[in-house]
Amino acid sequence: MYNKVPPLQDVLRVETGLKQKRLNFTAARAEGVNREQSIMAARFCGVLALLAVFLSGLDASRPAINQELSNIFNELWTLDVNRMTPATDYTISVQGRANYVTQGSHVVTDRASQPLFSNVNEIKLQNITTFTRLMKLLDNYERSTGVAERVTTEEQTEMNLFLDAVLDTEVMKRAHRYLVSKGQSNSNLRIFKNQLRLIWFNLYHRKRNSALDSCGFEHVFVGETKSGSEIIGFHNWVQFYLQEKSTHLDYKGYKARNNDLPDHDDHVLNLQFSWHGLVKPVGSAFIGTSPEFEMALFTIVFLMNTERSTTVLVNVDQCQMELVVIRQGRSLGTAYPKLLSSNSRHVSHH
Repeated sequence: MYNKVPPLQDVLRVETGLKQKRLNFTAARAEGVNREQSIMAARFCGVLALLAVFLSGLDASRPAINQELSNIFNELWTLDVNRMTPATDYTISVQGRANYVTQGSHVVTDRASQPLFSNVNEIKLQNITTFTRLMKLLDNYERSTGVAERVTTEEQTEMNLFLDAVLDTEVMKRAHRYLVSKGQSNSNLRIFKNQLRLIWFNLYHRKRNSALDSCGFEHVFVGETKSGSEIIGFHNWVQFYLQEKSTHLDYKGYKARNNDLPDHDDHVLNLQFSWHGLVKPVGSAFIGTSPEFEMALFTIVFLMNTERSTTVLVNVDQCQMELVVIRQGRSLGTAYPKLLSSNSRHVSHH
């Protein structure tokens, strides 16, 4: 017996088959790798897409610059001849950065050993009609929400005289013309005055199931307390100065981002303070501006929008800020500035 040697063509056929199997295996493996790479690439693209959506959502949370409102507000800024000048008419000391404090907490570390206002030219303040008439209104209100406001005849007269003084300024005259051009106000001055009265001085219920206990002017310019545990409103620098001078208020320090520290000449400040033993963790106010300027800005934002809560991003003078306005029906619930950048740090330099 002997082994039969297969013919040459059979050997070649077998070898060719083996080579083809190896080629098929290699191709299949390459196809598998390509398929896995494609899946990974698709997953990566999906992650990028989700990240893009997330980041765009973050951008959308902050409104774009409202250039039209920035323009009219800068006009009003230029017209505000009653504005006090830093280091000349008043001096502030911003001192240290305030710590984080939860709403309702009475425990706070004082980062400012000195008052915010070290000096204010009260003679000048008392010689400007809108300021003197503003100050007459500051003691007309009950501090605590839930306590009915009772407006006397004398207080009604003070309110009317204040509105007359505000309407007589170039700032409010320009704001009135702008609102008329936008179809938001009547050109008749008496009707416009009634509109301002409704927005700022109309009494309403801030605390549920309570008497008429609040109005926009009281909340913004005077300040209120809620449930004996927290400060609400209080966004006016004149009231801040007077309350600090009478030792009812204690400035605790400024609030700002690390790269945008406040200066003594900033006209908007984010700050922390205590008032009658309660703490405002984060407050904000224009500094040195006239009452007519503040009323004009917030009235325009109020009337140019219909949402219950409105935030507009504007550039005014050297500051970039958000102006927040919240409605209480046909009246103002609250209004305040939120400083984002000062001394033109938001302007790109190329």
